Amino acid sequence: VLSIILITSVKELDRKTYALHLYCKSMENSREGGWIICIVLFREKREKRMKLIGVYDYTVILTYLSMVSAVIGIVQASKGCFGGAILCILACGICDAFDGMVARSKKNRTEDEKSFGIQLDSLCDVVSFGVAPAFLCYCMGVDGVLGLVCICLYSLCALIRLAFFNVLETKRQQVEAGCNKFYRGLPVTSISIIFPLVYLLRGVFTDAVFAGILHGMLIVVAFLFVLDFKVPKIDIRKCFKQKVHQK
Repeated sequence: VLSIILITSVKELDRKTYALHLYCKSMENSREGGWIICIVLFREKREKRMKLIGVYDYTVILTYLSMVSAVIGIVQASKGCFGGAILCILACGICDAFDGMVARSKKNRTEDEKSFGIQLDSLCDVVSFGVAPAFLCYCMGVDGVLGLVCICLYSLCALIRLAFFNVLETKRQQVEAGCNKFYRGLPVTSISIIFPLVYLLRGVFTDAVFAGILHGMLIVVAFLFVLDFKVPKIDIRKCFKQKVHQK
């Protein structure tokens, strides 16, 4: 019985290999001993197989939803459903507006969880506000050599803007808590507002003229992404508090 107690703990198996060897020798004709060892090893293997990497709590759910919405928008654009694609990009902007506030509501986040949230948010934004709008513009007539240049320029500037944000945000969180008071450069999420407004002009102009407007939109917005100027950041939490106090 004493030998069984020594080896039934998974941690003890690693630290007492010699004791395990002696036990197996003494119990090699016993099915009970072999059965106990098999159960322990099977449980350890099962636990490792069920473990997942990443974060799966409420702090990142809006970011995941934004990614799903962007993928749906790309599919809608490929099918010619441009209105549905615009709504998906708008939904991405709504999710991005609240994901930071939701994440900061968890007080006991670890440093790894904070870093994961920063990286996840930017990677999602590359698709939601970089790839998806560029692909939608291509489907709506921004093609040819000039169109390809505009799409690549926009996507590249969005990527540079997000990478720069990651560097600044990581350094900032090492010295202070809370959210930043302003942006440096136009945030990529602004395309979720600009694009729907520009899309309203589609019914006013011809397809050729509207495609030209999209060319101009991509160039101007791309330049503003990387231009170093301060853009005030709207604190949604403070806006809600002010409305509550007014009531």
